[in-house]
Amino acid sequence: MMNSFKKIFEKDTWDEIFESISKNRTRTIITTIGVFWGIFIYIALAGSATGLENGFDEAFSGLSKNSMGVWVQSTSVPYKGFEEGRRFPFRLSDVDYLKDRVPEIEYISPGLQAGAFSGSPPLVVRGTKSDNFNLFGNFPTQAKISVIKIYDGGRFINDEDIKYERKVAVIGEGTQERLFNQGEDPIGKYIIINDVNFKVVGVEKFAEGFGGFGSDSDITIPYTTFAKMYNRGDKFGWMFISGYDYVNPKYLEETVVDNLKVLKTVAPEDDRAFGTFNIGSLFESIVKFSSGMIFLSLVVGIATIFAGVIGIGNIMLIAVKERTNELGIRRALGAKPLEVKIQIVLEAVFLTIIAGIIGIIVGALLLFVINIGTANLEDFPFTNPTVPLAIVFGAFITMITLGTLIGLIPAERAVSIKPIEALREE
Repeated sequence: MMNSFKKIFEKDTWDEIFESISKNRTRTIITTIGVFWGIFIYIALAGSATGLENGFDEAFSGLSKNSMGVWVQSTSVPYKGFEEGRRFPFRLSDVDYLKDRVPEIEYISPGLQAGAFSGSPPLVVRGTKSDNFNLFGNFPTQAKISVIKIYDGGRFINDEDIKYERKVAVIGEGTQERLFNQGEDPIGKYIIINDVNFKVVGVEKFAEGFGGFGSDSDITIPYTTFAKMYNRGDKFGWMFISGYDYVNPKYLEETVVDNLKVLKTVAPEDDRAFGTFNIGSLFESIVKFSSGMIFLSLVVGIATIFAGVIGIGNIMLIAVKERTNELGIRRALGAKPLEVKIQIVLEAVFLTIIAGIIGIIVGALLLFVINIGTANLEDFPFTNPTVPLAIVFGAFITMITLGTLIGLIPAERAVSIKPIEALREE
């Protein structure tokens, strides 16, 4: 048996394989296209799904993956003596209420704003330059939920700023460009907001895509300073909430809203009293879509590869029929059945591997071209469309396995031919 397997590496064996293939080049190429197309489709679809997931992962990099925003709207149904259309504010005590009743919450950050969706943006002055900018009042926890990044040398709002109602500000990149001279370091400099001097303590790196709900020209000051300056007291209109990693995003949203309905005396069936934006659910949907795409590519790819391998098996059956005399002579001269089997199976596996390798290379080239073509598309979340080597290797092993199994069919046909009968055939 060992001598039979040694023939796999002998030159004569491979000369016979190449001679058999060269006799029917066109037929062989057309048949192996099935295997090529199957692995190509798999690589292209799986890589595209990964690129889409990477793109959205990058777009969401500025926010906690398990976070949500909630704001007050107006009631849509009367409830317990309250009329329809009632509006009410959030209060700082609501934060403690939610933390006590929803243990799945990791961080809560109440927010105040002037401009954007609430009123007119204030006028901000720096020397001879002035412009209107959206102003936000935040707690330090906002940086944990929004994953705020600050340029070196600066910082975000801290607990001391909140406690002492400090007049400090974190500005955006656009704010810096519009209020400061090119090359000027804004850290430690002052800007005037509503006739009040604020010291700039940080410059925020703007997160593109879904990374932030504002713009690169926003200004953030301590929540307590904002509340005092605009006489908001303990009232606010929206808050960001993030849950622990193990928490289901949809469950977090429903639990928070249900508790707020109880707190604010809102009908359980009222779906308009609170507005929400669930980052976690959105990201989870994207991941599921991406996983579905990868699974679909696997099913379609394997099915197409299988169809292609069957085509190779048919080619091998035809080849065996055409080589009946040759196989009879080899058997008559002492060739063992195992040697004949190895010859036929090896040819089937060789054709499968060659078609598969070409499919992998062409698929990888297509992903490379797509990556270059989408690199500068700001509104298209697509980054680094690759397929893990483990998945490629798994598909390759599957391809070889199918090639081997399908090659056994013509191999069995070849060894079933009796030498004397084969020699009689024309």
